[in-house]
Amino acid sequence: MPVWLEAGLWGLLAGGALVIGAAVAWFVPVPQRVVASVMAFGSGVLISALSFDLVDEAEATGGLVPTLLGFGAGAIVYVVANVALARRGAAHRKRSQAQQPSEDEQEGSGAAIAIGALLDGVPESVVLGVSLLGGGGVGVSVLAAVFISNLPEGLSSASGMKANGRSARYVFGVWGAIALAGGVAGLLGALLLDGAPGETIAVITAVAAGAILAMVADTMIPEAFERAHLYAGLITAAGFMTAFAIGRA
Repeated sequence: MPVWLEAGLWGLLAGGALVIGAAVAWFVPVPQRVVASVMAFGSGVLISALSFDLVDEAEATGGLVPTLLGFGAGAIVYVVANVALARRGAAHRKRSQAQQPSEDEQEGSGAAIAIGALLDGVPESVVLGVSLLGGGGVGVSVLAAVFISNLPEGLSSASGMKANGRSARYVFGVWGAIALAGGVAGLLGALLLDGAPGETIAVITAVAAGAILAMVADTMIPEAFERAHLYAGLITAAGFMTAFAIGRA
């Protein structure tokens, strides 16, 4: 199987966790504290993966300065895009209650939420595709981190969409499209960067890592803390340790 096709399938699999989470939220009444706890766990998983797999690997491949520049650029680009989307109604896209505005309350918020979800998911899928370029197969710890974190993302956001009157067609249309986009992002990451210099791959990886960390801080941790409160830190640490153990196993 071509590497680019394999990368696309892994990206699709990881993105599929969003659909699974959304389905659980739509059909099963999940307590808010449980949603927040799972979100905290997913935050810890992502922080561990980007610390020990993405940034560490980027620095080893491309050096410290390119890694820092890429990481900072990724965070800046994500925050600028996120601020623009927040002004159009996507600020609370991962919240599980009724914080998300309805289309009647803010026209265009549905499209902004969908674009925001795409913004959150693409960097993760790109690094999955890039992880295959070394010839050693997909990065298991990164795949596990993206899949585990996508479950609570889909769960919490779909719960909030449902609470604000979004239709099942909208909810599953959004997450199905994001899952497909994840597959395409993984495919393109492997296809376009195949044969690229190590420094280029390192910078791209660092850019994705910076965007992921900004996403965790801006959209996942606030939802986790709002309901889990003082337990959020402990649950996040458990997620961090789990991902670290998977990466070292």
